[in-house]
Amino acid sequence: MTDIDTLSRRFSDLSSGRASGLRLRDTILSLVLDVTGLGPEERQAMVNILEQEARALPDISDVRIAQTAEKQSVTIIAVASGKGGVGKSTVSANLAIALSRLGVRTGLVDADIYGPSQPRLLASEGQRPAAEDKRMIPIRGAGGIPMLSMGHLVDPGQAIAWRGPMAANALGQLVDARWDGVDVLIVDMPPGTGDIQLSMVQKHKPAGAVIVSTPQDLALIDAARAISLFEQAGVPIIGLVENMAGYACPHCGEVSDPFGSGGAESAASEKNIFFLGRIPLAIEIRAASDAGTPPAASDGIYAESFSAIASRIQDWLQNRN
Repeated sequence: MTDIDTLSRRFSDLSSGRASGLRLRDTILSLVLDVTGLGPEERQAMVNILEQEARALPDISDVRIAQTAEKQSVTIIAVASGKGGVGKSTVSANLAIALSRLGVRTGLVDADIYGPSQPRLLASEGQRPAAEDKRMIPIRGAGGIPMLSMGHLVDPGQAIAWRGPMAANALGQLVDARWDGVDVLIVDMPPGTGDIQLSMVQKHKPAGAVIVSTPQDLALIDAARAISLFEQAGVPIIGLVENMAGYACPHCGEVSDPFGSGGAESAASEKNIFFLGRIPLAIEIRAASDAGTPPAASDGIYAESFSAIASRIQDWLQNRN
């Protein structure tokens, strides 16, 4: 007759301490398996090992495994701007990769329901997420980043003509997906201060917000509106990123400032907001983004700008408590 204590120790070893509550009744073995933090493939592999071990015993005819998991909370960081065209999505994708390379377990949600661009930026166009227990399972984009976007759920070029409540519901499905193994979730917000932004700050409660702006005055006016929205909702502003800051001519090397210079840093100082850093206006960043190979995934000169900003965000995450 199988000794249940010996079997319990054996199954605990096989499951790295996740199996518990073993009972043997009428040749049927039942147990509880904690699958918290495991992906679908890891969970199934562990179940297969335990079932194989149990069925190899002569006095066990069947095994029943109840899987349980604690609901893991992720830290949400909203990357926002007051207007479109400031490169917010490119910044979001590269920050997700840069944080991941720093050892932060990072995922990405493309919350721009009407104009999703992350599938192109992270080379995941055409992929469709699976679902489990009515929750989507993120797919892997460039750099191995778990991600979800409306661009994964509709055909390329298809218009999404939804009213605010429908868009907010779609956002909820993306954010509340199975982010197993993810600690920090970067949410690429749509531009402006509309329904989706309100749903994000009220329902999903970001831990902090990163504001992206170009140096020009018009962009900074709109960035101030985004800052105001988060401040009114009690969401801390992690800092301000100045994108498209300076252009180096590829022929002569001379640096010019088509969008101005230092405006975002000055605005951050005026509002007593931390200035996270600058990202240059460079054709290499644009070309790599269009190709789905974000610069932050490499060790080139343009990766350094994103890495420096990601490092400051990591410091904020570690010190916020």
